[in-house]
Amino acid sequence: MNEIINGTEVVAEVSQWKLGTVNLYSDILVITLIVVMIALLFAAVVVNKAMKSILNITMPEVVKKEAEQKRILAAERKIKAAASWRKLLGVRPIEEEKDITIDHEYDGITELDNPVPLWFNALFYGTIFFGLVYLMVYHVFGWGLNQDQEYVREVELAEKAKQEYLAQAANLVDENSVEFNAALAPAGKAIFTANCAACHGANGEGQIGPNLTDRFWLHGGEIKDLFKTIKYGVPEKGMVPWEQTLTPGQIAEVASYIVTLRDTNPGNQKPAEGVEVKYESEGAEESAAQ
Repeated sequence: MNEIINGTEVVAEVSQWKLGTVNLYSDILVITLIVVMIALLFAAVVVNKAMKSILNITMPEVVKKEAEQKRILAAERKIKAAASWRKLLGVRPIEEEKDITIDHEYDGITELDNPVPLWFNALFYGTIFFGLVYLMVYHVFGWGLNQDQEYVREVELAEKAKQEYLAQAANLVDENSVEFNAALAPAGKAIFTANCAACHGANGEGQIGPNLTDRFWLHGGEIKDLFKTIKYGVPEKGMVPWEQTLTPGQIAEVASYIVTLRDTNPGNQKPAEGVEVKYESEGAEESAAQ
């Protein structure tokens, strides 16, 4: 029985090897082609050398003529390259010195009438052309921005990016990270007047909803408590969750505004509800005084 099992395992392994190496034949074919190509290249090099050897023995005149032509072509290319280089630098061969000597002399010292180098002329006229283009683009047609204009534009872009970041950062606040910010109170007052005054009164004195100006709170009077109450609402008391209407930044603005209503004592206050609290800021002030 063990022999049958072992035989079955061997057959399974062989089958798996054959099925798992479908690309084996293609790999062998590629390797074979590479070897054949290398062999053919080597054979071509050997045949080329052999042909050159046979040609040197059978037709030495032809070989010598071809070598002479190659030498002449190389010399001509070298002469042309030297002439082009001299033209670029504006120099003349020493043999032509007498042709460019100025007629007059000073104490036996003569001067050569060397032309202005081509590279210098190209650079000189190129700078003039660049200056004209620059003048037209930046000062005539106003297509480009000068340094002052670029600075103003960069400042505007930076300010725009700053405002976008601040707007995004303001909406990242929640009931755990919110902090009181007096600068947000004016915006919070506008939101409060539009959405909250109907229940809490125009000055937070309380109507249907509780009084927001005294020290008695049903759900806590700290900034984090206020944010949480506004965000999730109090459905059993008829206060809807404002997180579906206001952004986190707007909720933080309303919460900061409600903090500014502390102890303002407006008229027609609703009777106290909840538990009297002592604000954390007052505890910090007392500790600092001690």
